Parts: sequence; structure tokens; C-alpha cells
Amino acid sequence: MKESENNNVVGKAREYYNSGDADRFYFQIWGGEDIHIGLYEGPEHSIAAAGEVTVARMIGKLPPEINESARVLDIGAGYGGSARQFVKARGGKLTCLNLSEVQNERNRRKNEERGLAEAIEVVDGNFEDLPFEADAFDVVWCQDSILHSGNREKVFQEVDRVLKPGGHFIFTDIMQKAGVDPNELRDVYNRIHLDSLGSIEEFREYGEKLGWQFVEFEDHSHQLPEHYQRVHDELTQRRERLKGQISEEYVDRMLNGLRHWVAAGRAGNLRWGIVHFHKP
Repeated sequence: MKESENNNVVGKAREYYNSGDADRFYFQIWGGEDIHIGLYEGPEHSIAAAGEVTVARMIGKLPPEINESARVLDIGAGYGGSARQFVKARGGKLTCLNLSEVQNERNRRKNEERGLAEAIEVVDGNFEDLPFEADAFDVVWCQDSILHSGNREKVFQEVDRVLKPGGHFIFTDIMQKAGVDPNELRDVYNRIHLDSLGSIEEFREYGEKLGWQFVEFEDHSHQLPEHYQRVHDELTQRRERLKGQISEEYVDRMLNGLRHWVAAGRAGNLRWGIVHFHKP
């Protein structure tokens, strides 16, 4: 992808997440803390609670020495719920980087409300050009954000630059099944203004080039259509109450997009789970 096209992808993502409709949708439907996919433990499990389970599972995969002395960077941090949960579980100081200034302001306010403003720094920026020195972090964390990049390998290269030797890169992302016909995912691609998604094979190749150790891919692909069906149903149920807050046009587009994600997930064309690399 050309640099100009890549910048356009970043710009579209920033514009989208800064919009009032998108901000109110994600804040209201996801519970105001996170906007990533959850691990559901039953039909009564809420979107917000399932999201917390995902974070707890990821935290549990990091060694115990990642504690209050560690420096952790969350790239594509959204509203910062993962960072707040991490601080509660392990302590330490975290840095949240996110391209949406609107989401970042909500993140800062929530940190102030929880007494965590000193523990969590919120930085405006994008993960293809991290504004940090080399070897600055013990952990780089990301949830369902790399798919918004037009240059996924550059994201890995930037993570490698800021990650200390011995550090960990742990993330979740929506990926495509290897060898899938692009026409099967055309509606999914169109929603995020890209012509492909990453794959676990692609990510492993990037890590191998950087000399990283691949720790694991914990596959939870069945949770992806479950999650987006939950979001679809929640938005449908709350549509009347959200009138005046979110435009009807946005709701219609979102419901249509969610149906495509669900269909692609149920057809087995999408993968999702926890990916973990270790930098020697």
C-alpha cells in the first residue's frame, strides 16, 4: 500500500472514531470502558462483562514479573478500560496511545474519576509512528485495533522498536482465514476501508522477521460472531432510546455492517483470539 493510501486509512479511522455518532454508539453499547470483543461465558453475560474477561485472560498470560515495576503500552487503547483493569490487577504505570482525540478525552476523564490519572498517561497518536524512544516498554498490548492499519508490518516494526529485549507483545485482532476468497469478505473490507485483514500466518511471519519467539495463538474464533450478534441485538433493542443521540442513518449502517461480520464469522472466514509474542 502506498504511503498516501496508508495515511488515508489512518485519517478515515480517526475521522470515524471522532464522530459523535460513533463515540456515542461505542460508549453506550459497550458500557463505556472498552470497545473490543469479549469472551462470553453464557447467554446472560453482558458485552461489558465479557470484555473484562478478555482483558483478565490476557493479563493472566503475562509472567508475574510484569507488575508495578513494568512499563506497559496499550496501542489503540479506546476508552482505556483495559489499562484501568491492568493497573488494578498488576499495578504499575501504563501508557495509552490512541488516534481518536474524542476517545482519549473520555479516557482521561475516567482516569481522573477513578484516581488513576497519575498511573495512566493518555497520548494522542497512531501505532504506525509511535512517539516513544526505543526499548521503552516491557509489554505492548493491543486489542482489536491492528485491523485498522493500512500497513500492519509497520505496526510490528514500531512495536519491536519500543519493546525492550525480553519484552512481550500480546494482542487480539480480527483476522481472515488463510486462503479465503477476498470476494467472501468484500462487505467486511468495505466497512473498514481496506482490501484485506491480517492473518495469524501473516503475523507469525512478521514476528519471525523480527526475531521474536511465537508463544501462542489462543483461538477463540467462535466468540467473534457471538460478540457481533450481541452488539447487533443490543443496538436493535435500544434503538428507540438512542434516538436523538445517534442518527438513524448511522444505526442502519451499523446494523447492516454487524450482520456482515456475523455472517463471515459463522462461515468460518474470520478468526479471532489472543496472540502472544516474546522478544528475546
